[in-house]
Amino acid sequence: MQRNVPRKLAANLYLGNSVVLIAHEIDSAYWHEWELFGLPGGIQFFLILHVALLGVVLWGYRSVVLWSRGARMYSYLLACAGIFAALIHGGLLAAGTPQFRSPTSVALLIGTLILSIWQIAVVKRCRNKPSLKVRADNERAG
Repeated sequence: MQRNVPRKLAANLYLGNSVVLIAHEIDSAYWHEWELFGLPGGIQFFLILHVALLGVVLWGYRSVVLWSRGARMYSYLLACAGIFAALIHGGLLAAGTPQFRSPTSVALLIGTLILSIWQIAVVKRCRNKPSLKVRADNERAG
């Protein structure tokens, strides 16, 4: 039973980090992030891109909860996205850009940085192969 604790914590951290990153992406729409980074297509492309990203995040959560193939990769991918977002926006803040300066914007960036580092540390401790019980549950779930 002890060895499943990191997987449960990994799933909870994935969920928490997903929520914070999604909130940051909502915030980024407010700040017109596509203009900040010079993305073509304006809000239309930004929204289509985020529909695809949200699909990946949700599929990753399923993978982590079931600890199926790809769970570790999805966890690292989300954590790296959180670290990347925090570092990029931290650099922009240090450079003096006016976007993402509200207390909530900064809190989301700090939150995803902390959760991402914690998530990586926990996922490293998770076993590679699911236990027999998890495998049986996965097979029943289809």
